[in-house]
Amino acid sequence: GRDLICIQSMDGMLMLFEQESYAFGRFLPGFLLPGPLAYSSRTDSFITVSSCQQVESYKYQVLAFATDADERQDAEQQKPSSGKRLVVDWILNIGEQALDICVVSFNQGASSVFVLGERNFFCLKDNGQIRFMKKLDYSPSCFIPYCSVREGTINTLIANHSKILNVYQDVTLKWATQLPCIPISVKVANFQDLKGVIVTLSDDGHLQCSYLGTDPSLFQAPKVDSREINYEEMNAEMKELQKIIREATKTQDILPESENQRGITVTAEVSADLDEESQAIDSEVKAGAVPSVTVKITIQSRVTAQKPSLAVCVQAPLAVTCDQFVFDDLEPDSSETVVLSVFLKENCSPPELEGTCMVSYNTPTELNPEGIPRVSQCSFSLPLKLVCFPTQPSKAAYHKLTIDTNKPPISFVTIFPDFVDPSEGDQANALGFQFLTGSKATLLASKTSQRYRIQSDQFEDLWLVTKELIYRLEEHFKMQNCKDFACAFSGSIPLQDYFELIDRHFELRLNAEKYQELLSERAVQFRAIERRLLTRFKDKTPAPLQHLDTLLEATFREVIALADAAEENQANMFQAFAKLKSATHLVIKLISLWQKLSTDQVAILEATFLPLAEDTQELGWEETVDAAVSYLLRTCLSKSSKEQALTLSSQLSMPKDTSRLKKNITLFCDRLAKGGRLSLSTDSATQQAAVMPGGCATIPESDLEERTVILGSTAMFANHGQTTKQKSKP
Repeated sequence: GRDLICIQSMDGMLMLFEQESYAFGRFLPGFLLPGPLAYSSRTDSFITVSSCQQVESYKYQVLAFATDADERQDAEQQKPSSGKRLVVDWILNIGEQALDICVVSFNQGASSVFVLGERNFFCLKDNGQIRFMKKLDYSPSCFIPYCSVREGTINTLIANHSKILNVYQDVTLKWATQLPCIPISVKVANFQDLKGVIVTLSDDGHLQCSYLGTDPSLFQAPKVDSREINYEEMNAEMKELQKIIREATKTQDILPESENQRGITVTAEVSADLDEESQAIDSEVKAGAVPSVTVKITIQSRVTAQKPSLAVCVQAPLAVTCDQFVFDDLEPDSSETVVLSVFLKENCSPPELEGTCMVSYNTPTELNPEGIPRVSQCSFSLPLKLVCFPTQPSKAAYHKLTIDTNKPPISFVTIFPDFVDPSEGDQANALGFQFLTGSKATLLASKTSQRYRIQSDQFEDLWLVTKELIYRLEEHFKMQNCKDFACAFSGSIPLQDYFELIDRHFELRLNAEKYQELLSERAVQFRAIERRLLTRFKDKTPAPLQHLDTLLEATFREVIALADAAEENQANMFQAFAKLKSATHLVIKLISLWQKLSTDQVAILEATFLPLAEDTQELGWEETVDAAVSYLLRTCLSKSSKEQALTLSSQLSMPKDTSRLKKNITLFCDRLAKGGRLSLSTDSATQQAAVMPGGCATIPESDLEERTVILGSTAMFANHGQTTKQKSKP
């Protein structure tokens, strides 16, 4: 009938009181900081967790007969009979600090000691043996074992710093619920009409009583009179709703609104002349002076724009002096202008002379003051003279292309005024382009026919000149309101030159793989020698090194040499991929001129042959293009339903060689030559395969007359398939 109270002080002293009377005090051995303390009535023991990260149990009887705390300082001078030394009953090392200890005993469960650690949850027997433990993947804050639902098990509530309350049955998670705050204490209480109320207290004094479950719905839906369904009215209503949906989802109604309501407009203006003083930074081009061109970017805001930022992107090997800009919040009808320069950084010609500006910003609304994220962007084109300058034309070259037109040739003074000296007048029918990388290309205009010839010793250098020629011719005739101008290509597609660039790029990829394997082997060898040397150096009895230091130095030199070779191979592979992209652009342009492909078909070609912006060992250009070309050959360019039934591999991996890729590209051009049409629709592929046994739809007579010269070029595929024969009309 008495209240016994135990108080633990900060210096490790246990003070015991009987009612209001002080009984005795004892110092715990090896004390540093106070830990959680609990009393077990079953064993009459005090259980705590010491600073040694171990659970300790002290019997009350041992505490009562041990040396008194007041006499601790004179303990060494006392006689052995004056008191007993404080001895621990049992110890369990848990390897971490404890947050709380709880001793429970339920009817259906055995008496247990629960310890909540910083990373684990322990359940101990009365003698200190572990009954079970649970590793926690969160940081707990408090816990309480509250009942035993099933015989031999105990249910526990554990709260954590993520505001989650977990319900465990022994080590099994039974339930988890979200709390509004982080509790520092949790209890289960029974009130007058409520049982099992969870009471939590937060560190800021927030006390909450809650329960698991849902509020019962007291609403009962009234009974409705059963009536027959009028299907005609329902169909009419359904048609009306579908009409509203169609009107709301029309693209032509949506896009103009978004254009008018666009908050920010970004425009880029490229200077017509190169910079007088070049702004090129850290350029690797070996030319004497690397030119640069100024790009002026203007951001015009119609609304309030929060956190606007501008990103300017150009494809390598081109680079910009600054590619990121951050502005203060823009007010309505305000603008910002930035100026930057673009130059050639790497020592290879770029596959594209284009750039992109992108502005990201937030527009605040009444419902969302932080703003809705939005993006505006625009693209700009760079001048050809950024990467080349005029030079004397060459009479002979290894690679040649001829572009046919349906209009008389135009003087280069008119379409290339920035590359031709005006003093030459209309007599200039040859033009030379000297690239900064050292290669040269020549453009020739025929005096008697409507043709232009582009020639160069490097196949990939033909692309930029060809693209610029076609673009300037189209712009010239557009300014003269000539709508029937067209370019064509009647020669053979230079696949063998294209395949040489593919083989070169693939060879460098194989070299990169070999360097990676050799580096891995030498690194393993280097670490093994290091371990051997470390063992020798730590040995108390000195032993000879047996030339391990020499072997370590030699291995280190091999690792450095391999790393340098791998880095050089990586730079070569970057240049090879840039050349391959330029050649791919050229092949796509020639195929489109050869077969007079539409814009959608050219887009399919570009997606097929230019799927990657960057080339990596994990996902390379060869396997990606091979999969895309194989898909087209199996669908829209298939010869029969048997080919359509073939399945493609779902996993892309680096091939052993490029023979399959080159075979598929050759077959791809062969199918196009025989009248195949590019389409991503499976219906059109099936219909096309059913038209002709060869898988190609018949060509109308009018188209045949227009493309007699073009289709006659299929003789180049004689080694890979049958050639087509044509009869002239009488």
